[in-house]
Amino acid sequence: MAFDKNLLEIVACPVCKGKLALDKEHSRLICKFDRLAYPIREHIPVLLEVEATRLSLDEVEALSI
Repeated sequence: MAFDKNLLEIVACPVCKGKLALDKEHSRLICKFDRLAYPIREHIPVLLEVEATRLSLDEVEALSI
């Protein structure tokens, strides 16, 4: 995946406006506060709440990001 890490400085969670973390392994951006995972498709983050996957607290805690 060729996601530009500098983009992480300017993108934010569309729900809470908080910082997002990159999960390279699953090609997604994670909002730990809202426990949402936004997919990255063709190197473009899809920052739509309806496209996000809800994560359990255990899943968020298990992430090494």
